[in-house]
Amino acid sequence: MTWSSLRVQPGDQREAVAAALFAAGAQGLHEDGTAFVTHFPPGTDLAPVLEAVRSAAPEASCEVGTTDPTDWSTAWRDRLTSHDLGAITIAPPWLSESLDPARTVVIDPGMAFGTGDHPTTRGAVRLLQRVMHPGLAVADLGAGSAVLAIAAAKLGATKVFAVEYDGEAISNAEANVLANGVNEIVHVFEGDAGVFLPLIGPVDLVVANIISSVLVELLPAIHGALAPGGVAVLSGILLDEKSSMLEALQADGWLVTDEDSEDVWWSVTIARS
Repeated sequence: MTWSSLRVQPGDQREAVAAALFAAGAQGLHEDGTAFVTHFPPGTDLAPVLEAVRSAAPEASCEVGTTDPTDWSTAWRDRLTSHDLGAITIAPPWLSESLDPARTVVIDPGMAFGTGDHPTTRGAVRLLQRVMHPGLAVADLGAGSAVLAIAAAKLGATKVFAVEYDGEAISNAEANVLANGVNEIVHVFEGDAGVFLPLIGPVDLVVANIISSVLVELLPAIHGALAPGGVAVLSGILLDEKSSMLEALQADGWLVTDEDSEDVWWSVTIARS
């Protein structure tokens, strides 16, 4: 019997849609460009799944199809790979045994966003390693799986604040921090990044992989939380949003010092002007 496939374009509500899919029974999500792809076993009524997605994001588009018989409850693992990004490699636990633990971020995929399989995560890591050096204090906003917070710790940060609004992601983030042996450096907090930033600043570096509309809202708080000479790495920005983001950065007094692009995504390093 054939399985059902579901392809969702979540729009701006990526985390909400991902959470809705997991809550509706998805065993794993594959990110294909800006879309989520998941599969359900034969006989699954997809109507409640579609309703859950549209409740989380009314503008989301859903495409239902069929696929060859496969045990998708485990086959999603075969889609995950390790990613060598220079000074840092991101890998799931079953691909990390032969890798150098000092430069490997091991992420056990869960409900939190950030496995290294998405271009926004890779872009942020590539930019992060160009500005990181030992001794920095870092804030990771929208930390998800804590992949970027862990990367900062392995690149020499002495203190990292990983702030995540989604309570469902916290346990996964904490487990990943512990598994990577950086629990003395990375501190996970559940809450609103805009509220936490004034409390944890000043920091030397802010990294945020969040949708562009939220990044724009956070720019003033990031500006105020950075120590003199500090920089921010922003990711989660579509290439067709680049011009509007540049306008927002200029309006808030930022200079672009570095950038990275992959697929349809743009990441940027900024400093206060």
